[in-house]
Amino acid sequence: MLDIACGRGRHSRMMAAAGYDVTGIDLSPASIGYARQYENDTLHFFQHDMRLPFWVNYFDFAFNFFTSFGYFRTEREHYNVVRTIAHSLKPGGTVVLDYLNVHYAEDHLVHKMEKEVDGVNYYLTKWFDETHFHKKIIVEDEQLEHPLGFTEKVAKFSLGDFNDMFSFHHLQVQEVYGDYQLGSYDVKKSPRLIMVARKATGF
Repeated sequence: MLDIACGRGRHSRMMAAAGYDVTGIDLSPASIGYARQYENDTLHFFQHDMRLPFWVNYFDFAFNFFTSFGYFRTEREHYNVVRTIAHSLKPGGTVVLDYLNVHYAEDHLVHKMEKEVDGVNYYLTKWFDETHFHKKIIVEDEQLEHPLGFTEKVAKFSLGDFNDMFSFHHLQVQEVYGDYQLGSYDVKKSPRLIMVARKATGF
């Protein structure tokens, strides 16, 4: 199994504990450095850019959890991620990609939020335009000389967009779910867009 954008390896560890041979990849050296303390004979971690090819025709399953997709600048880079996924799978292999449901997220977006954790104040502002969701985070802490600010954005992709990207790289969507209980996908009511796709056997 391949866990793409595995972060600190939480899901990789769970799958390995269930008896599977799991490889996790992530762009962050810090995250992979942390995850490597859990490596064993069936659990492996590598720092790797998911836009670039990884082990080709090697994995039976690939996973991309919790909207770990859509953060790159260009459409070509997103296609390159799908290419990496497709090439990493054996013919007939399966990918599960878990993404936000754009339509639901637009209707339920909380534009401003404040929270305090251990004396540190976090101020979140969210908005969207035609192509992206945006988030700005301000961190205020008495130990900081100045507040810290971070911004990020994630691209809006619909099920049709994913179908196009997948089919270009010989992946065919088999099932679509709308939540983590694997309920049916509803374009307006489902919080998630969870796709199960299979690689064609001839590639």
